[in-house]
Amino acid sequence: MPMAEGRVAPPAGDGGGGGGDGGGRPSGEALHLVRRFLGSLWPGGPGARDEAWAVAELLPGEVGLWRRMSGADRRHAVGVARRTADELGPAASRPILAAALLHDVGKVDSGFGPWRRSIATVLGVVFGHRRASGWRYGRGPLARVGSYLSHDEIGADLRAGAGSDTLTVRWAREHHLPATRWTVPQAVGRALKRADDD
Repeated sequence: MPMAEGRVAPPAGDGGGGGGDGGGRPSGEALHLVRRFLGSLWPGGPGARDEAWAVAELLPGEVGLWRRMSGADRRHAVGVARRTADELGPAASRPILAAALLHDVGKVDSGFGPWRRSIATVLGVVFGHRRASGWRYGRGPLARVGSYLSHDEIGADLRAGAGSDTLTVRWAREHHLPATRWTVPQAVGRALKRADDD
């Protein structure tokens, strides 16, 4: 797929965000998670042009959330948003691009870096995503694991508090659900999902 103007190629191995329900992961999911992990080790955020483009697509309250994200998460999110824009063309509205840019913003609550995120992901697989997500209501280190695994719900709440469009909020909550459970338009959800799981 050709690069959009101003798009900075991510470092080798910088893939999309993974997820699922902790059981029955797609066969490419492990490779996808390894690529995303390796990309997260690369220091720094997106280039200046991509950073400016992303901020221009966000509402003022969303910019505050964007700035809380790690450099690696912002770099990944710009790639997701650029690929979404490439696929949808003129139909890629500001709320859709904000959905792409902030799809993983809920991860900021855990405070985890790449290594702890990897451990949390493994714990979610071992104990089941739903069960492990419930740990966020407890105390101690497992509560942070639960918070990380609940980033979709947390991200939706953060976006709602930032005044995001309804579609932007819904995609945060739905981006790890099967397509049959999406409330966003199917064409939009498919484009966002493909851009994230490239």
